[in-house]
Amino acid sequence: MIDSTPEWQRLTARATSVPSLREAFSDDHERAGRFTWDVDGLIVDASKNLIDDDLVEDLIALADAAGLDEARAAMFRGDHINVTEDRAVLHTALRRRRSDRLVVDGQDVVADVHDVLDHMADFAERVRSGAWVGHTGARIRRVVNIGIGGSDLGPFMAYRALMAFRHPEIDVHFVSNVDGTHLHQALVGADPAETLFIVASKTFTTLETLANARSARAWLVEALGSDEAVARHFVALSTNAEGVAAFGIDTENMFGFWDWVGGRYSMDSAIGLSLMIAVGPDRFAEMLDGFRSMDQHFESAPIAENVPAMLGLIGVWYRNMLGYPTHAVLPYSQLLDRFPAYLQQLDMESNGKQVRLDGSTVGHDTGPIVWGEPGTNGQHAFYQLIHQGTTPVPVDFIAFAHPDFETPDHHDALIANCFAQAEALAFGKSAEAVRAEGVPESLVSHKTFPGNRPSTMLFAERLTPFVLGQLIALYEHKVFVQGVIWGINSFDQWGVELGKVLAKAIITELEDGAADAAHDASTSAMIERYRTMRSR
Repeated sequence: MIDSTPEWQRLTARATSVPSLREAFSDDHERAGRFTWDVDGLIVDASKNLIDDDLVEDLIALADAAGLDEARAAMFRGDHINVTEDRAVLHTALRRRRSDRLVVDGQDVVADVHDVLDHMADFAERVRSGAWVGHTGARIRRVVNIGIGGSDLGPFMAYRALMAFRHPEIDVHFVSNVDGTHLHQALVGADPAETLFIVASKTFTTLETLANARSARAWLVEALGSDEAVARHFVALSTNAEGVAAFGIDTENMFGFWDWVGGRYSMDSAIGLSLMIAVGPDRFAEMLDGFRSMDQHFESAPIAENVPAMLGLIGVWYRNMLGYPTHAVLPYSQLLDRFPAYLQQLDMESNGKQVRLDGSTVGHDTGPIVWGEPGTNGQHAFYQLIHQGTTPVPVDFIAFAHPDFETPDHHDALIANCFAQAEALAFGKSAEAVRAEGVPESLVSHKTFPGNRPSTMLFAERLTPFVLGQLIALYEHKVFVQGVIWGINSFDQWGVELGKVLAKAIITELEDGAADAAHDASTSAMIERYRTMRSR
């Protein structure tokens, strides 16, 4: 157990003497350069974190004690590291080069991946060019992606992030919530003859996704007057050919993926079809290149120079030794407004675990609560807490030198705010400095900023498909590193199952009868209130 090792205990002892950023920068003029790394143009400045050289050595020793090097190698070679489901974890295979070969369980998975990518590219180009037409012969101008969780968050986030690269005549909408309002919003103003639905469900049984898909099918058939229209207006991202065919989708237009791809790691698989239609196969390939860039760095760089590894280890330091329960991701780019939400699933579904790989209870905290909003909006909402609140919040700032949509004077103001916030968090403002400004003594404590609030700056020239791929892969591997340190399985998600099972039973009770006596009194009362309000 990692928390009983000398390496863990040594780090725990260090928590009583947290490095002072003000002193660290004053005493060490090489600090910024030493703790800044460049991965193919993605600059990662970790110098404003609460670390020093000795602490970094101890963090690397912790990684060695946890077997990080071997765990990393096992993932890349396709060992079944998802032990609770007896599966390999091979999202990195989704972005390997066509010329690569990786045989797992007797199958060359790279060849399989590129077969699907080729199928996706052919279909995407037909939709983009207008060669694919709907039931009436009209070209497709609206694509509606129906999925949930990893089948929605990834492609939706990337579609918004890559707005500058979208096809000018095709709009893509995303529907995930079983609340019928979400589907309604996606279909406002839609012409059924020009609408294509992409149903994303590996099993083709996901409750929310199938409910939305069936309602979309009914809308289409009513408008176009024939069940035959379904085959020209629906495609599926699934492995359930029987279910897909029964729905009315031509299985030639079914795009598959594999058990070794978890939903939250799947946006660069067939799940990204809506994104590929939007930005085109070439831009999608550039994004895969960005993923691969970070994969290669993570696989080969020594831990001391390995960006995902170092950020993961620093996160363990904050979560377990310093007791910081949350982590904020603050992109200074409106195009990344859904990136924090995407990372919530990636991190919290992966590492929100309370048992180790062997099923025993962990004796320490695991994944942090991940949250955030774009700057500068957040500055007028929650920055008060991260500057002067009682619990420090580690922050990732993300910014770019060039915006995709240039508006005179705006970008300098945006980036100035980003850099200023990182500086203010790190160094604060002392009571002496406040007094020197002539502030009345009664207000000095109110205007004092403690500083020593940690942050990392991720900075690139522009938000391109390549850079987006780098960013996603960086966080994927950071999450993996932390899971290895904590000794948990980052690749299952049993915690989402119980509520689904109970919901299936309650749906029947809401529609057809009184609450089952097995429910608690509160749940039974709410079921009866609902039935009464619905006049059932």
